[in-house]
Amino acid sequence: MNPPNGTIESGPVVAGLLLAAGGGRRLGGRPKALLSMGGQPLVERTAEIMRAGGCAPLHVVLGADADEVNRRTRLDGCRVVVNADWARGMGGSLRVGLASLTATDAGAALVMLVDQPRIGSEAVARLIAAHRAGASLAAAAYDGERGHPVLFARRHWPEVTGAARDDRGARDFLRAHAAQVTLVECGDVASPEDVDTPEDLGLLD
Repeated sequence: MNPPNGTIESGPVVAGLLLAAGGGRRLGGRPKALLSMGGQPLVERTAEIMRAGGCAPLHVVLGADADEVNRRTRLDGCRVVVNADWARGMGGSLRVGLASLTATDAGAALVMLVDQPRIGSEAVARLIAAHRAGASLAAAAYDGERGHPVLFARRHWPEVTGAARDDRGARDFLRAHAAQVTLVECGDVASPEDVDTPEDLGLLD
């Protein structure tokens, strides 16, 4: 099922969950949250993208050098939570982030990674539109291949949390529920490459 281009409309509350805890080991130990694009830290830029796409409330999971990231960025209007066990991978960040959202009235969580700088608000809006059209699980697709962001209706959060392990994040859950995932084509408005190595820093230009 591939819904048409999404627009921001009233409907169920979709929270944004930005995973930004990574330490950038292959980038000389620089926290990925502080990498800069257009003179702005990625964590700030991505939070703005998620908000522009329709996510509210917005929770940000920090980890590596969390205090420094907090000092050097402006995350106004975001709730910041810290994954103290960030070095074990994004699974812990996903668990911490979803736990923080349980106290909100969100009916779904849209999860985005801080190190994919070529994904903009159009992709976020399309996933939210898919959820408001009835999808309880949705993922951006690029030429038909599943990628990020991903969206989980609230009823799936306990199972997602239970399946999140180490650096696998939600992959095992999504694989087990592949038939239920609505793929939302975003290849015309976004690109899924992530920044992992010095060679990838060109994505920030």
